[in-house]
Amino acid sequence: MQLEEITAENLETYEVWELAALVRVDWENINYAARPYVDAMLRLDHIDDYYGQDRGRAICAYFLANATTWRGHEARLVKAELRRRLAR
Repeated sequence: MQLEEITAENLETYEVWELAALVRVDWENINYAARPYVDAMLRLDHIDDYYGQDRGRAICAYFLANATTWRGHEARLVKAELRRRLAR
């Protein structure tokens, strides 16, 4: 999918790993503190899955905490979708 086709509505259907893949495509120089969480998210289907001993919810929350320098349209959409899933 092209980045310009991304909308808040279609992000709801994405798996967590697909959201992480969007991060990798859009965020040119991923912050060193966010990179491990992006890498872990690439191995998650759902936010309640586990990667090793870490729950997906914690991984996504730590990613958001370390992704404050990622900006732009795609960043806002992906972060909003992760926040929406964390709120459930």
